[in-house]
Amino acid sequence: MNRIIIFVCITSLFWLGCDDPSLNEPKRPNIVFLLADDMGYGDFEKIGGSTKTPNLNRLAEEGVFFDNFYAAGPNCSPSRTGLMTGKSPAKVGMYSYRPPQHPLHLPDQEVTLAELLKTKGYQTAHIGKWHLGALGEKLLFDHPQPQDHGFDYSLGTENNADPSHLNPINFVRNGEALGLVEGYSCQIVAQECMDWLDQKSDDPFFLYVAFHEPHAKVASPPELVEKYSGQPLEDAKYLANIDHLDMAIGRLLDYLEHNDLMDNTIIMFSSDNGSYRLASNAGLKAVKSYLYDGGIRVPGIVRWPGIKTTKKVIDTPAGLVDVLPTLCEITGIDPPDDLDGTSFLPLLEGKPFLRKRPLYWFFYRTVPEIAMRVGNHMILGLDRDTFPRPHQFSQDDYDYLKTISLKDYELYDLRQDYSQENDLFDTHPKKDSLKALIDDQLVEIRSHLYPWKELPLKLDKRKNKTKWVRY
Repeated sequence: MNRIIIFVCITSLFWLGCDDPSLNEPKRPNIVFLLADDMGYGDFEKIGGSTKTPNLNRLAEEGVFFDNFYAAGPNCSPSRTGLMTGKSPAKVGMYSYRPPQHPLHLPDQEVTLAELLKTKGYQTAHIGKWHLGALGEKLLFDHPQPQDHGFDYSLGTENNADPSHLNPINFVRNGEALGLVEGYSCQIVAQECMDWLDQKSDDPFFLYVAFHEPHAKVASPPELVEKYSGQPLEDAKYLANIDHLDMAIGRLLDYLEHNDLMDNTIIMFSSDNGSYRLASNAGLKAVKSYLYDGGIRVPGIVRWPGIKTTKKVIDTPAGLVDVLPTLCEITGIDPPDDLDGTSFLPLLEGKPFLRKRPLYWFFYRTVPEIAMRVGNHMILGLDRDTFPRPHQFSQDDYDYLKTISLKDYELYDLRQDYSQENDLFDTHPKKDSLKALIDDQLVEIRSHLYPWKELPLKLDKRKNKTKWVRY
């Protein structure tokens, strides 16, 4: 009799288990997104960079390298906005870098990648540079915090590590300012990642790791600077900074390996924009804050056991705005309808890829002001308003956006003209259709300006510290 009862109980449990749909769902992958700050396309060792990046090399060797990967903007805040929302930062109103005590921020109504992943049970953490609004409590502006944008946990800085990467004083953990934290920022960030992973539950996780390196002011261990002593001192400091960043990434990769997490984790790496050093951009035209490729083309790496393509290098253009729709497709989430990005999962699977709309960039502070990648070509539009505009987005700048118009154009075949030296616009047979594409895009941007309030008034142009160059 007892045997019959036991058999019935076991059988019932078996069939109850079969009725549980969650048991039939594939295990959701963990996600780690690693973002460097101001790391140029040419700073990656495999591109020919002068610094050593063995851990990034390892990621590329175990995954795929995107050779035509683009930031969402030519400087910090816009690019991070594009990553988090899958939209052009111009559509969201993040028109420039956000200085301290400024009203610019990622609006609360924008749906972020973290918020979407939480609908599938993901635990979420942001660790590192935020730069999407005021960070902390009792501030001049009551901006949405990382927790308001879907992150369960946050340790970060509002802007850059201050006063440098060594012993920063501006880290904030879940709204609480920490004061001075001893150590180098990349190692502080890596350690916090591992500490958070140690205490989280068994749910899948999304870890957004936004390093401060190699953004100025750089600081690295003296022995690493000495390693590059054959270079001029400032170059040695910069190269050592990337080396140190790579070491911090290596610590995190070792942790994932040691804890048997690599086989079910998507790891992505990129940079928020090109480098401010021309030498770091591998011969690409211009630097950070410009819409030529030197300002927006960056390293892109995806390492994931689910990759099916046999290619190790993907040359199809993709970018940070594509990350959200890609991860949504992988995790079975319906993305918002108004995205600018397109899922590049087909590229990872070796399937045909069709972009829904061209990649485009808008930046009012330098010339050209707008760019669009169409196939192998980059079309750029210029207002020819050449005076330097300060970092701080002002009411005067906002008024300028209402009337900006394009007076000239440039066109480059990037397959044949890597450094964008040969302008084809005047003679290209498709110049009229390409011109129409970029004109229409500017009209869309101009007609949907975000309604910012309390912007600073017009600033004295002489206060602009940046030495702009016309390329």
